[in-house]
Amino acid sequence: MNAKQPSSFNAKRSKLKRREYGWGYAMVFPLLFGMSALFIWPVLRTIYLSFTEWSDFGNYHWTGLSNYIRLIRDMAVYHSLLHTLQYVIIYVPAIVILSTLAGVLLSSKVRGISVYRTIFFLPSVLMPAAIAMSWKWILNGDYGLLNAGLKLLSIHGVSWLTDSRTVLVAVVGVAVWGAVGLQAVIIISGIKGISPMLYEAASIEGAGRVSQFFRITLPLITPTLFFVSVTSLIGAMQVFDLIYMMVGTVAIDHVNTVVYLFYQQAFIKNDKGYASSIAVLLFIIILIVTALQFKLQKKWVHYD
Repeated sequence: MNAKQPSSFNAKRSKLKRREYGWGYAMVFPLLFGMSALFIWPVLRTIYLSFTEWSDFGNYHWTGLSNYIRLIRDMAVYHSLLHTLQYVIIYVPAIVILSTLAGVLLSSKVRGISVYRTIFFLPSVLMPAAIAMSWKWILNGDYGLLNAGLKLLSIHGVSWLTDSRTVLVAVVGVAVWGAVGLQAVIIISGIKGISPMLYEAASIEGAGRVSQFFRITLPLITPTLFFVSVTSLIGAMQVFDLIYMMVGTVAIDHVNTVVYLFYQQAFIKNDKGYASSIAVLLFIIILIVTALQFKLQKKWVHYD
């Protein structure tokens, strides 16, 4: 009788575990199905279409590696990669540095700080189209608000969105303005996770605010900074909306990024097979760069 009790208990325990696992699988299945439908299937479909050629009537046929051979020979691809790289080099450091500074300032205990946080975060909740149209008017070379202000200071105005020397900086500036608020909120959440006792101990030892920032705040928010840098880099490599809505045909060749090149091939020239190969190229680049970021983060990110 006693010998059967452990086996009976184990059987019930095993049955209970199976039931728990069953509920777990049931809860995870919708997420997996959604990921498959919204991410995995489109990626696989795009890869397949990159080996095909589309006709004007929506039919396509297998062409093998011809799209990728064309990709290697197409100078427009290299120009778009260069413009994307230039955008990333300016955007990512700017968003990380400015959001960190804003996060530190907005996490301080000052009267009315919640109002300042709301004002700073406000651009992040605006639609990209609204941001683009507003700044397109502000940066207009003929009647823009910015040039009007420069004229009052006796400074000659600039054709911000048509001059090849300023168009990229102008677009990056608008992108940073629209995104820095959200990233600052993320930085603030990381700062709030730091124990106040560390700052109290540092103050007792005579450390000033600058010393506390570099010795306490900055090292302890490196995981948050890593998240901001990764997401900002991925977003910067896929920039399209601001360029599409702000830059005209005059200067588009100076900010023609990879995603904009994909748009041109897919929806203007209706060459969806070649456009799919461009999308696959960008997908591979993002995977490689993200993997490198995760590899290098071990040298500067502190999780302790």
